[in-house]
Amino acid sequence: MRRAKPENREILPDVRYNSTHLQTLVQHVLKMGKKSLAVSLVYGAMDLINERTGKSAIEVFDSALKNVSPAMEVRPRRVGGATYQVPMEVSSDRRLTLAIRWILSATRERSGKSFSDKLASELIDASNETGAAIRKRDETHKMAEANRAFSHYRV
Repeated sequence: MRRAKPENREILPDVRYNSTHLQTLVQHVLKMGKKSLAVSLVYGAMDLINERTGKSAIEVFDSALKNVSPAMEVRPRRVGGATYQVPMEVSSDRRLTLAIRWILSATRERSGKSFSDKLASELIDASNETGAAIRKRDETHKMAEANRAFSHYRV
């Protein structure tokens, strides 16, 4: 185990929308250090969202993140010889991380065109409470609800 908790790095907001959440998404899209490519993919998706919905792309993005963010999750806890799945509340940092991770994994699983197009479609779906990322959040909530009997094992 580590001795001390690592300090959180400060994330500077992105250039176009002045949003730290969008910058975090860019960092998660990043593959093999090609940041300019990741930025162009994310901004391309935001432009597509503007065209398709007619709403502000950053509003759609924020509502998608809010909809996908889980409130509860299960964490394994060993008691005696058994391992119980204990439901716990999710911290705000982890909520954001999980939401972005689920949106990107759902985007990569989508069949079809370019990454920007798939990301735009997934963000629009998530803001409308549909799509694979929302299904993942619902699964997580169902697991937490099913294991509510073990909530007294919280750390």
